Amino acid sequence: MSEHRLPASGSRALPAAQYPLTEDGVLRVYSAGTVTVLGFSGQDTPSEFNAAQYRAAISDLLRTHHSQVVAFDLTGVQLVPSGILGLFVSLTRLPDLPLRVQVFNPSPEVREVLNISRIDRLIEVHHVDLSSG
Repeated sequence: MSEHRLPASGSRALPAAQYPLTEDGVLRVYSAGTVTVLGFSGQDTPSEFNAAQYRAAISDLLRTHHSQVVAFDLTGVQLVPSGILGLFVSLTRLPDLPLRVQVFNPSPEVREVLNISRIDRLIEVHHVDLSSG
């Protein structure tokens, strides 16, 4: 794990306002472009979510913007269901779209699961110090 800044999206960025990507409104787009940033607005993801819908929505967004990096902001999220972890891995294997998958500010519990499952070897895990303006 390393310390970084949350990535800024590429030149095709959308307006700064977040908007929901999925019908449940939990997964939100923070910015989209060469680097696409998604997050959960500090809320835990529901244990019952439609993984196929999330994957399709994310894949479509990434392809539309020719993204090279997808970053997930997990700030304030304490737990994520195993389906989200599987989603992170599946995004590293999208046909015709080589992606770097990044996770920022996972909770200690999520970080431990990423380590034990070795998912942290497939995706990049970063910490951003939000206390320093």
